[in-house]
Amino acid sequence: MAKYKEPEFTVTDKRRRYDEDGGSEQESSVAEATPQVETPPAPAASPEANSGYVDQQFTTDPASANAPPPPSQAEQDAQHADYKASNQKLDSLLRERAGNKAPSDAKSFEMTFDRLIASLYMTAMMQLGLMAPEGEQPRADILGARQTIDTLSVLAEKTRGNLTEAEQNMLQNVLFESRMAYLQLTNAITQGPPPGGGIKP
Repeated sequence: MAKYKEPEFTVTDKRRRYDEDGGSEQESSVAEATPQVETPPAPAASPEANSGYVDQQFTTDPASANAPPPPSQAEQDAQHADYKASNQKLDSLLRERAGNKAPSDAKSFEMTFDRLIASLYMTAMMQLGLMAPEGEQPRADILGARQTIDTLSVLAEKTRGNLTEAEQNMLQNVLFESRMAYLQLTNAITQGPPPGGGIKP
């Protein structure tokens, strides 16, 4: 029987890479062929082969030589100004197309802390299968719900002492309700059906 061999493919990465000296921007092209099914797996690549910004972009070590330097204050200010200008153009376009239905206040489109918490809460409820977009059936995503709830927990920890009383109450209530709904669903999954099995006629 002829050996099956998957086709080759090429991955071109155009993101910025940094060497240990904070080197220059470059493009890397990686071409690899999938080994035949009968052959043993290739040995793991050495750490040196995986060095670079692309593989290390999520490092938690601030002293890592591969971590990219932060943008300068001038770059941040320029980008922020461009971002605001782009949003103003988009808001004008939305109002033009929506006509009388568009909100008159420009702040209606801006993200606030309350809207952020509400958005995460709605996402968690949808991932727990308790809500669904109109016309769709609810679908549970347990791992996604756990990550969303953990995101709320991180916000609660990192913003401690920097919130108003109303914001703090809202965050704690949303976190409590989300965890309660998560526990109810996971308990129902892990406990399984009662002894005797199923619903008796």
